[in-house]
Amino acid sequence: MTKHAFEAKRFRVKEGDSIKLSKISTAANDALFKKEDGITALRTDVALLQEAQNRLFASGQRSLLIILQGMDASGKDGTVRHVISGVNPQGCRIFGFRAPNSEEVQHHFLWRPMRFLPAGGMISIFNRSYYEEVMVVRVHPEFLGAQKLPPYKKLSDLWKRRFEEIRVFEQSLVNSGTSILKFFLHVSRDEQKKRLLERLTQPDKRWKFNENDLAERELWEKYEEATEEALPATTSKSTPWYIIPADDKWYARAAVADLIASHLESLELEYPKVSEQDETKFAMLAKQLEGQE
Repeated sequence: MTKHAFEAKRFRVKEGDSIKLSKISTAANDALFKKEDGITALRTDVALLQEAQNRLFASGQRSLLIILQGMDASGKDGTVRHVISGVNPQGCRIFGFRAPNSEEVQHHFLWRPMRFLPAGGMISIFNRSYYEEVMVVRVHPEFLGAQKLPPYKKLSDLWKRRFEEIRVFEQSLVNSGTSILKFFLHVSRDEQKKRLLERLTQPDKRWKFNENDLAERELWEKYEEATEEALPATTSKSTPWYIIPADDKWYARAAVADLIASHLESLELEYPKVSEQDETKFAMLAKQLEGQE
């Protein structure tokens, strides 16, 4: 197995942890790990990902679900673009979760992701996900009105119930052969401000700007509180959350790519083997082909 640049335990959230995002570094925190090292590590891991995904796709035995969450402008789109650059698009699907539509709000909140889960041999990437229902909706409980839920005594009971439903849902996926890796891209408020200003002032980035981002920025502390409860409540050894420092884009991308590549390598997947009978047959066909003009 290839030696990797990042230790997963450095970023991993343990079940039942008490976390405070304001006390967790958002910057590259390796004194001996510079930007040039990160770029090299990313290039290496993209190549490893390409080979590992080929084996995943060919074997069809396992599948992988990658979930990316983070504050606005935390770098989710860029992470997808750089990390998955070497992956065969035939074996990978990317889904962005925006506000649920009129049909989706009529179903259980886990109905929507069911349609986008990876089949055997496939990778699905959720850019935002069903976790919006315990993060964004928690900050904006008015969104619950459209869901027409049965009566509940207090909102805290609803979030706890959803945490449990997510745990059961994800463990059922793991039991059926789907690996789940969940990344929270942890960006500072100052860095977010810088990136939003770039979207306002740089012509090639203005298409990214959403005026609503400024209003959501005012709710920063509430989003932190929602995240601080959701991550420890929904992480486990088999469905881990990783908090990735994201102020330095190169670092976040290198870390995410490394953790994904490391996990796929740990599965020790192999290309399908053929029988001795087929080996003989293929050898005969190869000779036949070589004899053709």
